[in-house]
Amino acid sequence: MTPLINRFRESYLFYSFKKDPVAIVSFSVLAFFLLVSILAPVLSPYDPYDAANIDIMNSEIPPVWMEEGEDGFMLGTDIQGRDLLSTMIYGLRVSVLIGCGAVMLQALIGIIVGLVAGYMGGKIDSFLMRMADIQLSFPYLMVAIFISAIFQVAFGIGKYEELAIPLLIIIIGLAEWPMYARTVRASVMGEKNKEYVEAARVIGLKNRIIMVRHILPNTLTSVFVISTIQVANAVMSEAALSFLGLGMPVTKPSLGSLIRSGFEYIFSGSWWITFFPGFLLVVFILVINLLGDWLRDVLNPKLYKG
Repeated sequence: MTPLINRFRESYLFYSFKKDPVAIVSFSVLAFFLLVSILAPVLSPYDPYDAANIDIMNSEIPPVWMEEGEDGFMLGTDIQGRDLLSTMIYGLRVSVLIGCGAVMLQALIGIIVGLVAGYMGGKIDSFLMRMADIQLSFPYLMVAIFISAIFQVAFGIGKYEELAIPLLIIIIGLAEWPMYARTVRASVMGEKNKEYVEAARVIGLKNRIIMVRHILPNTLTSVFVISTIQVANAVMSEAALSFLGLGMPVTKPSLGSLIRSGFEYIFSGSWWITFFPGFLLVVFILVINLLGDWLRDVLNPKLYKG
């Protein structure tokens, strides 16, 4: 482990990171958000899933610094009487889980399709890429409506609310995998005719071994960069679906469902119910995008100056 750490410290990536204040701040804020989401049961003042902590009489209490605020609710409460800070912490946890899960599914499908299409070429390549084109022609909202409607009709709304997180991971993952497939395919086509691949063929290695052990590691840089941006896109997709009523139910807070639950109360004076979750969502997506842009610039060989 120590040689690996020393190698990382001497790398161009770490050197660039130390010299870029935007990357340092973005990484620090992102790490803080991830830590908070992981430690939600410990850091949250209340458990929003525990009915004993919810009192409808406490609904729409303003933040503590306002005239009618209460010390027990720093950022106020939502329309159900839940502590807004607690629901935001748990909502961040759900959004991170859905974002990371969806990206893992996207990457799994996209890498497999891109590897096979780029390496095999010919009719297989044409067929798989046309599948990707067809997938891109369907907006994720249409896919979400289709899958959600079928599931709710088949199993009921109660079951849908219970399985909302894995369903959203599947919906968003199935909608966005062509991004990975196209990127990996382009990388594979640039690698498959190089000498180390030809040498692997000469010694009789099977195609799947050549693809996985030799070509795939050389495509992971682009995959890693895409993944940072795709996490932000997946979180935004979850927020959009939840805002439209196709994502997380109000009883299971996510940043999107919190924004939706308080949106109709903005003009009645309860602005904090939507403002604080919306602000957290914007900052979370911003730091991911800033970090992703920095990674793209640093890991792009054309910009390498070392």
